Amino acid sequence: MAPVTRGVGAPRVRQLRGGELDPDSVVLCLLATDEEDEGDIALQIHFTLIQAFCCDNDIHILRVSGMQRLAAILGEPEPGAEPRDLHCLLVTNPQPPHTDAWKSQGLAEVASYCAESRDKNQWVPYVCLQER
Repeated sequence: MAPVTRGVGAPRVRQLRGGELDPDSVVLCLLATDEEDEGDIALQIHFTLIQAFCCDNDIHILRVSGMQRLAAILGEPEPGAEPRDLHCLLVTNPQPPHTDAWKSQGLAEVASYCAESRDKNQWVPYVCLQER
């Protein structure tokens, strides 16, 4: 599985802008919410800032709902551990910057879906994760 950086908001943007995380290594930004998050103005502002940065750096963006399902997919929380913030996930590609080599077929498919959505003028595609 590709490395994932978790968290939301200003610290994540500072991490990218401050050079702690090379934008060229980020291949996907997942912005996750549930219905109760839709009214959170601060979260929506953070999402707007993150989306702008991702667009400027050609990073694919995918909005998802279904936080519990997302947590289950990522194996969160680990037994005995505090749940982590999954509102913003940055997926990185360990390949050298500026290569098109994708470690994961799944990441390649998500990138293709994002590109197809942009071709249809849906700039930030949305996926609803269903409980199993």
